[in-house]
Amino acid sequence: MCGIFGLYSPQTGVDLKAFERSVSLIRHRGPDDEGYLLAQTRGGPVVHCGGQETDRHMAVQNIRDYEGSYFDLALGFRRLAILDLSPLGHQPMSWADERYWIVFNGEIYNYLELRDELIALGVQFRSSSDTEVLLAAYAHWGAGALSKMIGMFAFCIYDREERSLFLARDYFGIKPLLYSFENGRFVFGSELKALLPFLSEKNINPPALHAYLRYGLTDSNEGTLVAGVHHLLPGHWMKVQLDEDLSFKITPYWQIETRTRSDISFADAAEELRRLFLRNIQIHLRSDVPVGVALSGGVDSSSIIMSMRHWVGERVPIHSISYIDPHPIIGEEKWVDIVAAASGAETHKTRASAEDLEQDIDRLMISQDEPFGSTSIYAERRVFRLAREAGVVVMLDGQGADELLAGYRPYFSVRAASLFRQWQLLEGFQFLCTIFRRSEESRLRILSRTGSWLIPPQLHQAARSLIGEEFYPDWMNRSWFDQAGVRPKALTNYVQDREALKALLLQAVTQISLPMLLRYEDRNSMAASVESRVPFLTPDLANFVFALPESYILSKDAETKSVFRQAMRGLVPDVVSDRRDKIGFATPDGEWMLKSQKWVDGVLYGEKAHQIPALQLKTLHQNWEAIKRGDRPFGLEVWRWVNLIRWGDLMQISF
Repeated sequence: MCGIFGLYSPQTGVDLKAFERSVSLIRHRGPDDEGYLLAQTRGGPVVHCGGQETDRHMAVQNIRDYEGSYFDLALGFRRLAILDLSPLGHQPMSWADERYWIVFNGEIYNYLELRDELIALGVQFRSSSDTEVLLAAYAHWGAGALSKMIGMFAFCIYDREERSLFLARDYFGIKPLLYSFENGRFVFGSELKALLPFLSEKNINPPALHAYLRYGLTDSNEGTLVAGVHHLLPGHWMKVQLDEDLSFKITPYWQIETRTRSDISFADAAEELRRLFLRNIQIHLRSDVPVGVALSGGVDSSSIIMSMRHWVGERVPIHSISYIDPHPIIGEEKWVDIVAAASGAETHKTRASAEDLEQDIDRLMISQDEPFGSTSIYAERRVFRLAREAGVVVMLDGQGADELLAGYRPYFSVRAASLFRQWQLLEGFQFLCTIFRRSEESRLRILSRTGSWLIPPQLHQAARSLIGEEFYPDWMNRSWFDQAGVRPKALTNYVQDREALKALLLQAVTQISLPMLLRYEDRNSMAASVESRVPFLTPDLANFVFALPESYILSKDAETKSVFRQAMRGLVPDVVSDRRDKIGFATPDGEWMLKSQKWVDGVLYGEKAHQIPALQLKTLHQNWEAIKRGDRPFGLEVWRWVNLIRWGDLMQISF
């Protein structure tokens, strides 16, 4: 797990001082080692060098010794040592008489199996690192190596012979990879902050701004909130030819299979899912440093820690890290204690307050790179910080389970729509009655949500208005967005599929929810120099779940994750598996914002706020004052206002 950065600048050459500064901005991703590759790609020399924190056993010169020399390509690397802690794991790493050079962020969990396969082909290895296995696999199979891997990864391979860069990102986008083409230069890296110094202008991206302000949505496509900076999408690779034209192509190499199978019983599906999940936990435990678990008390994290205990035995210590909120509704300490006791884990707990948030908020915003949806991201940050303090360098987390297995209550309405689409009318009405009994939402809202998946797309705007989901709330400046050419879209896209639930889950995995949750987790864990692993997110498990009937995922009595709960019987305590009250990782956003009124006022009424024409400040201020008086309920749009304004100021973004 590491940080990577690269720059190709054929016209002016690489400014090594500026390049080294950008690599230093991602030091937190890898405090254990640093390395650089400098190249003259048109037949000139290649120099492997280091910096102030390069492993002392590496006999390389310092990058500063080459200031004033011309290089058109530079690759930078910061290492968090997880596998093969020796200098043999140092990067950039070379292969095939230095034809190939790699900088790699992530882990290849099945590297031992791939290593054996390559050894059988005559390959000889120098290290025991997964990086060398990845590099050898690419040398032998090219882009085809990607489909053989189980892992999380973002990497770049420089091919000296082809004069090309090959970049790839893992199936789900667990690891970040951002890039920009501008002024004849190509720059890429693990975090936005490292790229910003190489942009001529730091302008807001209006479509991304609308998605964030209206829905709290980020990371949903290749665009970022900064114009000109893009994500390499999950499950894609990119090849850049190192020529004056900077020609490139982007190619998808994987997508989830969604064809439903009808030849498997619920019991058999649960058994197979148990096997797949336990195998995932087994390979995600491969590490040369301590591994712990982010424990929330829900079925996902409980399944991880109990499966971990299954593999490591009773004598090996397990560390669990938990955020505890004192709020009686969202607090989960009771459940954390139940699971910790069942697993025999050594528990570590962290708490937070409005004062803590106010003190840390600027650092949090800078580490996240882009705005985020709620203050729960701060609670997550404290979990990873505590993990590092406890000496836990690798953490397993349940991210992705809710998106694969319909863990959120809004999926109930979509499941009802699926039943109606399939002309299972009686079952559909019975399911709606079950939702009415168990949901805190009004019946009108439930029916409106269900109907939105049944009516023609041209009637969606009327349906959104009925339930208060217009594209432009009164505090957004519609004319500014119109002038910027923004064409708003609904948070979810209407689909024709008879299985609407699975269609929405696919959107959640690829566009709506999971991409931004993975960004939050990556930046929070890396800010603490901790590697976070997400064992629910492997291609075989995702493909298996998406091939199951919807009723296996969300049962007729509205049990979420039904087949997975059954799969974990006997491992997870029944009292946890039977829970129906888990509401997700939450913090008291409104309480914290109102306790920090003075700070919030300073942001909302400050100079930067008046530089953002996308906001109707007069209306925004009126709404905020009404919230403070108690005349208007708190909504998460308040956090989005504050987050956007403060982020724009810290990052010096032009609106």
